[in-house]
Amino acid sequence: MGRAPLGRGFFEVFATAALAFIFARMGLVQKRHAGAAVIASSALFLFGGIPGTFHHLYFSGTPTSIMAVGAVFSALEVIPLVLIGYEAFQTSRKRRAAAWMERYRWPIRFFVGVAFWNLVGAGLFGFMINPPIALYYMQGLNTTPVHAHTALFGVYGLLSLGLVLLVARFLTGARAWREWPIGVAFWGTNIGLALMVVLSLLPIGLAQAWASMEHGLWFARSAEFLQQPWLQTLRWLRIVGDTVFIGGTAALAYFMLGLWTGWSYEREPAAAATGRSPHLGRAGIVGLEGQDEGPGGCPRR
Repeated sequence: MGRAPLGRGFFEVFATAALAFIFARMGLVQKRHAGAAVIASSALFLFGGIPGTFHHLYFSGTPTSIMAVGAVFSALEVIPLVLIGYEAFQTSRKRRAAAWMERYRWPIRFFVGVAFWNLVGAGLFGFMINPPIALYYMQGLNTTPVHAHTALFGVYGLLSLGLVLLVARFLTGARAWREWPIGVAFWGTNIGLALMVVLSLLPIGLAQAWASMEHGLWFARSAEFLQQPWLQTLRWLRIVGDTVFIGGTAALAYFMLGLWTGWSYEREPAAAATGRSPHLGRAGIVGLEGQDEGPGGCPRR
């Protein structure tokens, strides 16, 4: 089905609140925008959480109008996170203005990737299978794992990896990293995920949708249709994206192990940063106490 009922909506709120807090404390988004995004996401969950699950009720005789309401509320869940992600991306492009932002560029990129896949995976591909007419023809076809893969790893997988790198950056202090494995991990996981979808899952799903509209859902799911040679080729093409993705995860594992053994650090200690660097306090990322500036000397918003 489209989205997991209430758990999916709750995790959307969690992801929005977590990123809004981090972006606001790092000075990447204005505090009032971060607060508004969290309130909007929470309100959508509390007000539209139950209606947002109505698109799951297709085979229980639910009227089309009720399922349409569910599809709309489900699609609205992604908007707050997309907006704060866009603002953070725009601000992060000015990272050279502050020394600390350059040191935190990879966690920030992972967080911006969360916002991107939230729009594409949870939003675009989620809404593609949620409206009543789409459910009639596309329920349970390969269009569903397109949404599942891009929304699950693209949002929550990248969010967890970004948080891991953020904590690792705090724990290692001012020691300079050899960051090329992180770059391989970021682009490998993102490009690998995109290739899984573009080369295999999405073409098969669209072919099944066409077969469902022409002959019926039974035919789109039948062995007669799915075992055609060209569809088997599309299934094998997924190994391209899988291989790139595995390479990205292996690079990240190599880097994290290197933080423990020492090979992920530069040989010479890095010079002290010219700007103030954020540090981890009781409330999370906080600036220097008693200052009117945020991390890196950026004015608080």
